[in-house]
Amino acid sequence: MYDAIIIGGGVTGSSVAFYLSKNEGKFLLLEKHEDVCCETSKANSGICHGGYDAHPGTMKAKMNVKGNQMMEELSKTLSFPYKKIGTLVLCHNKENFGGLKELYNFGIANGVKGMKIIYKDEILAMEPNVEENVYAALYCAEAGIVDPFLMNISFAEVANMNGVEFEFNKKVINIRKEDNHWLVETEDGEIYQSKTVINCAGLYSDQLHNMVSDDKFTIKARRGEYLLLDKETKGFVNHVVFNLPTNKGKGILITPTIDDNTLVGPTSDYIDDKSDTKSTREHLEEVIDKSNDTVKNVPVNMVITSFSGNRAHEVGGDFILQESVDGFFDCVGIESPGLTSAPAIGEYMAGLVKEKINLLSKENFDTNRKPLPKTSEMSLEEHENLIKENPKYGRIICRCENVTEGEIIDAINRPLGARSVDGIKRRVRATAGRCQGGFCLPRVMEILSRELGIDFEEVTKGSKKSRYLQQRVK
Repeated sequence: MYDAIIIGGGVTGSSVAFYLSKNEGKFLLLEKHEDVCCETSKANSGICHGGYDAHPGTMKAKMNVKGNQMMEELSKTLSFPYKKIGTLVLCHNKENFGGLKELYNFGIANGVKGMKIIYKDEILAMEPNVEENVYAALYCAEAGIVDPFLMNISFAEVANMNGVEFEFNKKVINIRKEDNHWLVETEDGEIYQSKTVINCAGLYSDQLHNMVSDDKFTIKARRGEYLLLDKETKGFVNHVVFNLPTNKGKGILITPTIDDNTLVGPTSDYIDDKSDTKSTREHLEEVIDKSNDTVKNVPVNMVITSFSGNRAHEVGGDFILQESVDGFFDCVGIESPGLTSAPAIGEYMAGLVKEKINLLSKENFDTNRKPLPKTSEMSLEEHENLIKENPKYGRIICRCENVTEGEIIDAINRPLGARSVDGIKRRVRATAGRCQGGFCLPRVMEILSRELGIDFEEVTKGSKKSRYLQQRVK
């Protein structure tokens, strides 16, 4: 019997697990994929939003602002990359200035700090590549960028270090109440018992909620497609740059990533198939075309890859964070700014569960997460000392990102370690560079095969069905 079962290992579920693990109890997280951070959490802009574009009084506004305020300290405690670089929301003519002023007023009402409205000369001094017809902008100094993968993984690792069990490849197909506890059934026939259930299933959170409640929710998937540019574009923009948002979202943005690439996108299109994450020529051309309304001459000749992610839009438009049925807790409709809001959501939902079943705080909570070594950012002396300890840190596997064999081994053998090529990519960036694995993929696969004790043909990109090789020919 578990005290709580969390369904979903994205950044929301992993944050809930992290904050629950501060309490005494028996906790389990079920994830249908082979790793955490496998759906919406792995395909977003990596932005820590300021909190000025959510309507005052909504859960989105409350969670966004609090999550933003928590981010810097958490990044230090849990050792994930974060930079406070600020955002600019551009207004291109005087006629739309009222919309910019409204955003500013939202921010004031939400308690956002570090905001001011600036005008053309100051904007172009900050961002020379912005379109010269810009009229004004809302600048928010408190916003920034984060590594969405390592943030998610850090929450999960520390939760696991503190006793939360994680089970992967466990798709939940049925939830029902029996006596005073819940029965959670997975696709492989396993049935788990728990006093409480926390639904953090993202795009599919409506389906799980609707199994147990007559008050139905509806999630509509909204696909966004992105272009990722080479690191040589570092400095093309220095802040996160938006145009004034519409009812479809924040529009095409241009932002530095935490790893010095440039990200352009996303589109925003409702789709019927929640699992459909294809990229299309039509929509990528739309990204390029609309980006020219924001900045001049996006260097599209530097594109190294494209990708898409699906956002979980609940038709009511707000985050649903509540105990919907006795002992069944919902995190539903967690779309942008979900990444920024995740720490606040995790703390809030863990608090509801703690109060519900009278959990006691843990006296020996451990946040001493060993950060992943990053040799590309070390001084020559630091790298040489590491090589003396372990020569594998001197063997470069991924040349684009300067990732060593030692780093890949560490990514595999740490708590909740990588079990696939994508798992390696999210943790240490091997295969994430300019060649997208064109050179290093076979060697990454060899290391996974050796460290996991599996045949070379069994190494996957991500899911069980994503094998690179079918069989040996000689």
